[in-house]
Amino acid sequence: MSLRLDRDGPLAILTIAHPPLNLFDHELMEQLATAVDELHASPPRGLLLRAEGKVVSGGVDVGSVFDGLGAQEASRLWGRWLAVIHRIEQLPCPTVFAAHALTLTAAFEIALACDLIVAAGRARFGLVERVVGLTPSMGGTQRLVERAGPGRARELVMTGELFAAQTLERWNVVNRVFDDETFDADAHAFALDLANGPTLAHAVTKQVVRATLDGGVLRADYAVQKLSGDLFATEDLQQAVRSFLDRGPGHATFEGR
Repeated sequence: MSLRLDRDGPLAILTIAHPPLNLFDHELMEQLATAVDELHASPPRGLLLRAEGKVVSGGVDVGSVFDGLGAQEASRLWGRWLAVIHRIEQLPCPTVFAAHALTLTAAFEIALACDLIVAAGRARFGLVERVVGLTPSMGGTQRLVERAGPGRARELVMTGELFAAQTLERWNVVNRVFDDETFDADAHAFALDLANGPTLAHAVTKQVVRATLDGGVLRADYAVQKLSGDLFATEDLQQAVRSFLDRGPGHATFEGR
């Protein structure tokens, strides 16, 4: 197996382990699709997506995926792989991508499908599809537009350069940069803290952000009325209110759904 799914209490952890370069091929993407389906069937309260090895990923395995591929076959391929991206985005919990080192093409695009990206100081990111005459086709360009704006998206894609985690943090692509030496523990703690929070409220936050991106602030204002109102029927909110009143701020517990 090139992908491992573990659980740490409320947190699900998806680990890419496909040495030596964690290249994305048909098998790895099929395993990712299966794992994401499993997460939808039994939702965690948070997801951490990470990788093992010297790099997060060297990108797509060009030889096994692209060589001899025709136009119609390529279109179907991107349809299948984009469906996985959409399923990641639709998970009803906070999703965190942890980049400890070099993160190229498909891995970067999967990171952009997650709610938050954390990176080690040494991490580098690149959409380098230009070297094979391609443009990012798993949603990377358009998701960079959402995070960093069209000018930065064009710069990342058209130059094909590698960008430091600190640069992408300034551009609002990366959310947090952690120290190299403690990165794994810091990323895990960050994701676990989200998983221990109000999962259904986080799910509403994701919907409000999407409504804003799709239709502007006014559309989100209309959507949040019912979405936020419905939270008052959840165990998360009811238990949190009781624990807040009993024990004060900072001691809320979230155990229900």
